[in-house]
Parts: sequence; structure tokens; C-alpha cells
Amino acid sequence: MIMEATLQNSTDFILLGLITHPEFPGLIFAVVFSIFLVSVTANVVMILLIHVDSRLNTPMYFLLSQLSIMDTVYICVTVPKMLQDLLSKEKIISFFGCTLQIFLYLTLIGGEFFLLGLMAYDRYVAVCKPLRYPLLMNRRICLFMVVGSWVGGSLDGFMLTPFTMSFPYCGSREINHFFCEIPAVLKLSCVDTSLYETLMYACCVLMLLIPISVISVSYTRILLTVHHMNSAEGRRKALATCSSHIMVVSIFYGAAFYTNVLPHSYHTPEKDKIVSAFYTILTPMLNPLIYSLRNKDVATALRKVLSRCPSSQKTRVVDMSRKY
Repeated sequence: MIMEATLQNSTDFILLGLITHPEFPGLIFAVVFSIFLVSVTANVVMILLIHVDSRLNTPMYFLLSQLSIMDTVYICVTVPKMLQDLLSKEKIISFFGCTLQIFLYLTLIGGEFFLLGLMAYDRYVAVCKPLRYPLLMNRRICLFMVVGSWVGGSLDGFMLTPFTMSFPYCGSREINHFFCEIPAVLKLSCVDTSLYETLMYACCVLMLLIPISVISVSYTRILLTVHHMNSAEGRRKALATCSSHIMVVSIFYGAAFYTNVLPHSYHTPEKDKIVSAFYTILTPMLNPLIYSLRNKDVATALRKVLSRCPSSQKTRVVDMSRKY
């Protein structure tokens, strides 16, 4: 109560967390920290494998490395602050910190929307136009896709962040969330934000429709091409090369659909926090695991790197023994 009264005269906010009054904060900290550690490690390993292994120097894996970069930054935007708040009594976030969280969150989630759509186009070219793949997916086009994804996501951040933080917040400073998500922040505003929320809803739906349209058209063409293939082995390979991407798209867009498309009547603070935790904490961990476990090239590259470690250590021991 004292903290809340003090904050009413400042610009800082209080994050109530994933669970408002957890009975076992240490257990929640251990679980979230473990997921965070696995996520960052898996994504960094994925990036390094794609950079080191020459067989992974293809457009598909280049785009996948960008997805891993986005996921790594994405989880680092929200989870470290969440972990800090689990161990601290003062769960304060500054006005600037909240603004930065919103901007980075919008930029990264928007960038991932576009990137996943472009990755579907990459699979369409690989399956339906394999002979033209080197031409249609050359390095310049890949770089254009990546830059376009980042720019498209940042536009969302630049548009929505200033408007969100320009509203007067003259009442309670307690955000019923574990990070500064726009709907949770807007509930603290002391003016009517319904028009802005409607415009934001339309903007989010538009941002979802563009990549979903690309994904739908791409996979429709892929399914038609696979259907007309005479070789059962060719069908299996074509579907196998798309299965990981389909799984990632289903998980990510499923959570995004709930957050950005479903009407407010379907939302509650508890549901919103659970869904947000799913795509801000779990999804960045699941993406590299899905691609590594279901992709033979990545699994082979990982085994190759791991097999080098013992042999390199043995070589060092032999060299040391020869010196002495």
C-alpha cells in the first residue's frame, strides 16, 4: 500500500507477475530459469551450427538462424525481469523500461510474423520450383527478406509504442502481468482508450493476415505439387522438409490468434498471462528443439560438432605429452 501510494506520484509501474501471490516463488524461479537457460542455449547452438557447418549454408537455414536470433532477443526482453521480480519484493519497472519492453516485444513478434511467412515461401520455391531455387532464393533476396522482416516488425513498434505510452496513467500503477504488454498497460489509463484499442486490433489483424496469406498460398501450392508427384520417396521428402515449419507456425500463430484476434469477452487476466507465458517463454525454447529433433541435417551437424570435442581434447593431450 505504501509503495502503491508512492508510485501514484511517479512514472514507475509495478509488475504483479505471472502469479500475483505465489506460494513457492523459488520453485517458479527454478522452472522459468531452466526454460530460459535451455532456450538461450538451444538458439545460440542453432546459430553457431548454421554458421560453422557448410552443409547448412543454405537459404532455409539462413532464415532459421534469423528466427533463432529473434527468439533469443525475444526471451531476453521479458524473462530476466520476471526472474528478478520473483526474488524481489519491489517489482518496479520504470516508465522507460516499460516503453522499451513494449517496443522490443512488438518489433520482435512482428518480425517473427513476417519471417515465418517468408520461410513458407522458401519452402514453396524449394518444393515447387527446385530448378529455379538458387535464382529465386539467392543471397540478395534472402538478405532482403530478413531486413524486410525486421523493418516490418519495427514499424509496428514505432507506431504503437508512442501512442500507448502517451496516455495519462493517473490511477493505479499496478500492471497485472509479468511484463508490459499493451492491453494490461492500457487498463491503467484514466481516459477512454476504446478507439485506440479498436485501431490497434485492426492493425494486429492486418499484420497477421499478410503472413498467413503467404503461408496459406505457399502450402496450398506445395500440397498440390506433392499430390501430383509419382514418387512416394519424393512425397515423403517434400513433406518432411516442411513439417518442422508447420509445427512452429501452428504454435506461434495459435497463441497470436488468441491474443490479437479473439474479442475481449474471451479474455481474462489469468488466461492472457498464461498465453503470453506460452509464446514469450515456451515458444523460443520449442522452436530450436523442433528444428533440431525433426531435421536430419541439423542433428547430423550437431553430432559432428560433438564428435570433434573429444577428439580435439585427445589431440591436445597427445601434443602436451610430446612436449614433456
